[in-house]
Amino acid sequence: MADLGLFGPGTVTWRVHAEPILFVGGLRSLYLQALHPRAMAGVAQNSHYKNDPWGRLVRTSIYVATAVYGTTAEAQEAGRRLRALHARMRARDPFTGEVFRIDEPDLLRWVHVAEVESFITTARQAGVPLTDAEVDTYYDEQRRVAELAGLDPATVPASAAEVAAYYESMQPELRVTRDSAEALVFLTAPPVPWKLNPAVRLGLELGGPRLLYLGVASTALGLLPTWARRLYGGFGLPIEGFTAGLSARALRTALAALPSRYVQGPIYQGAMARAAAAQT
Repeated sequence: MADLGLFGPGTVTWRVHAEPILFVGGLRSLYLQALHPRAMAGVAQNSHYKNDPWGRLVRTSIYVATAVYGTTAEAQEAGRRLRALHARMRARDPFTGEVFRIDEPDLLRWVHVAEVESFITTARQAGVPLTDAEVDTYYDEQRRVAELAGLDPATVPASAAEVAAYYESMQPELRVTRDSAEALVFLTAPPVPWKLNPAVRLGLELGGPRLLYLGVASTALGLLPTWARRLYGGFGLPIEGFTAGLSARALRTALAALPSRYVQGPIYQGAMARAAAAQT
């Protein structure tokens, strides 16, 4: 029988992650994750995201796609590599000076919840039809991904209500640090890959692609929870979220018009082929 991995055709996870608009959710999650001082310090002190932002984005996207659409063995191997990488990393708390492990459960849980909540919220705001029960199912399913990263699934929020309660409990710890402020600026206006032809670079810096990306970044920021927008210095007004939701819907419509080869990667295509084979 075909190995459909951790999920499969009948799961909410497969349906949600088939939506190209989730790349906006991925960016939203980075803005959100950066509000945790320790989590952001861990990234700033251990990664080279400023030197290779696009490479890091590709690697993260491949990991998520493998966890969702890869075979069971592929997902487990991706998780093993991630856990081994995190186990070697340490960082220094920007306020206390304490050295801590990157794979502390509290940090892993924050990153996981911020990511999956960003994915499902962005999907809903962009017009993906999801009932409240399906949202809860998505959170419950995603505990399998949390386990890959090294978390005990029983300690991970498994419903929208549990996620809301978790965010409320975390807010006293969240703030904008120097690292998170730098990440905000960097994520909103990342550099164009330096290897491009100088003329192409200039065109990207000054032309439509740069403006398009700024629109995507502003949409991701606008989709943040009200309290997160306020931490970043925004007013947190409902109209901000409403406007971002309209932008997300427009982006989803535009992406739906693109040929499938531009929005469906090889990992997704492999999963669809295995699912089709399982039905024959």
